[in-house]
Amino acid sequence: MSNDSNNHLPLYAQVENVIIGRISNGSLPPGTRLPSEDSLVQEYAVSRTTIRAAMQSLVQRGLVEIRRGKGTFVTHPKITQELTELTGFVEDMQALGRQATAKVLDQQVVAANQVVARQLALPQGAPVVRIQRVRLADGMPLSFDETYLPKELGEKVMADNLKTEPIFSLLERKYNTPLVEAEYRLEAVCADATVARALCIGVGSAIFLIERTSYSIEHRPVDYEKLHYRGDQIRFVTRLARRTPVLRKGGARK
Repeated sequence: MSNDSNNHLPLYAQVENVIIGRISNGSLPPGTRLPSEDSLVQEYAVSRTTIRAAMQSLVQRGLVEIRRGKGTFVTHPKITQELTELTGFVEDMQALGRQATAKVLDQQVVAANQVVARQLALPQGAPVVRIQRVRLADGMPLSFDETYLPKELGEKVMADNLKTEPIFSLLERKYNTPLVEAEYRLEAVCADATVARALCIGVGSAIFLIERTSYSIEHRPVDYEKLHYRGDQIRFVTRLARRTPVLRKGGARK
């Protein structure tokens, strides 16, 4: 670690730079578990406090993540997902060359609260099916999804194997419910205890919350979702067209 270019840096930053170099040259590929804290203390001949400071900085940079009870791992590069058309998680991950899987946490009939009722055009308190899943990309928890469906349709979907069957595919291919369009609402939030536990991250971590209402023919809402994406693992991009400017008489823009 006695690199001349690093000598002016604090010890923790020197350790950090060495680990960053190993990540960059591929000797620590994504998904690799870093050595234990004790091993790093011995390897770099520094204090435990120095190692912890280096790890904290790497976490803040998004280069490693701490998985409770498992250790510290090199993160995968951020997933870049385009918001240009209505697609499901499995379709999105397949397009990126990632393997999509799901873990079903809960599925039951609940009373629609005010928000769910409004989005599904139902009376407040009407029975709806709520499905909670963790969506994984290459085995890494990426999104915690809450899906709400009208009761009759949702009870059919609950009978399927949601670990392998995407809900969008079931609606369209099995239950004759074509999806025509959707409304997206995206905001930045902090992970609460439920989301943090599902995604194996700390409470308060940055989350993209997408509320998506999907519509079938005749603008009938059939699927309302709250999608909680890990902010350290994904970015969303879109392409926007410029609205044609309104011109005044004589050709001047308003």
